[in-house]
Amino acid sequence: MTAPDLRALLADIKTLVCCESPSSDHAAVARSAEVLAGVGRALLGAEPERIVLDGCTHLRWRFGDGPPRVLILGHHDTVWPLGSLAAHPFSVIDGVLRGPGCFDMKAGVVMALHAAAALPDRNGLSILVTGDEELGSPSSRGLIEEEARGCGAAFVLEASADGGALKTGRKGVSHYRIEVTGRAAHAGLEPERGINAGIEVSHQVLAVAALADPELGTSVVPTVISAGTTVNTVPATAGVQVDVRVPDESEQLRVDREMRELRPVLENARVQVHGGINRPPLETSSSAGLFRLARELAADLGLGELSAASVGGASDGNYTAGMGVPTLDGLGAVGGGAHADHEHVLVAELPRRTELLTALVENVLAKRGPK
Repeated sequence: MTAPDLRALLADIKTLVCCESPSSDHAAVARSAEVLAGVGRALLGAEPERIVLDGCTHLRWRFGDGPPRVLILGHHDTVWPLGSLAAHPFSVIDGVLRGPGCFDMKAGVVMALHAAAALPDRNGLSILVTGDEELGSPSSRGLIEEEARGCGAAFVLEASADGGALKTGRKGVSHYRIEVTGRAAHAGLEPERGINAGIEVSHQVLAVAALADPELGTSVVPTVISAGTTVNTVPATAGVQVDVRVPDESEQLRVDREMRELRPVLENARVQVHGGINRPPLETSSSAGLFRLARELAADLGLGELSAASVGGASDGNYTAGMGVPTLDGLGAVGGGAHADHEHVLVAELPRRTELLTALVENVLAKRGPK
């Protein structure tokens, strides 16, 4: 196996990082897709399929005539708004690469393309790079599940966990909005004629928070709360958004059921619950075999001991694992600071992790997958 070319990796990462791609800006994401298509074309000698769903541009490379057997999954959108490069310019100083979206996850996308380019045979490989992952993959979920169906493995190029650990578990995610309807009244003249939606939503916040189970790792967190219009009016409406993270499917279903059983406390108030399950959990059973294979290959390649981590954040790997497809996540850049000013990538790890990905894909394509 030819060692990855670090200078080429850095040049391609710079190209992609310097094309800003905030998820909510479809024009920016389309420009990023074209830049990424050019990088992939040069490396793979193949043009990607451009798939535009609800205005968002996704890219897919498929190799071979049959259905995919291995899926490499990533995204090229970021949380960084246009203009972020001015305050956070691309740089490589003292072995540390910086720039908006470098760690999450433009370096990982470039690594995926370089790893695929090094394969002796790409038959059966699919590479899918989506453009709306940071929004929860509203347009790409169906595409991801379609591409993963029947695959022997999905490799997700999200950034590593702390210390370079591979992500072998991810919590499932659910999002809800509780809307409360009361009745307005003058707060000074006749407050008793009102139904205070602010008070009702406070009852709901306490009820929702009580659904958490810290011992199991289930968090149920009321986040954005709103109520009322003016200081002298009994609030007629209120609402709260709720973020739920769960370790397994049974907990996700329990919280969903109990959320939908919420009832008003104040007489004649109304409570409506919207939303639901967003991403299923990536349970460690989904990644166990592939992680064993990764450890064996890392040892063979002289890359040292690999570690594993379960994390609270979700990725598109949750979708593939939820379908029953063996999934290994966190194969991308080693570094830290996702979504933050100190976002960075450790340059020395780029060729090492790219080499590992090539070996993993080659093994599974050769039907020597997880043992």
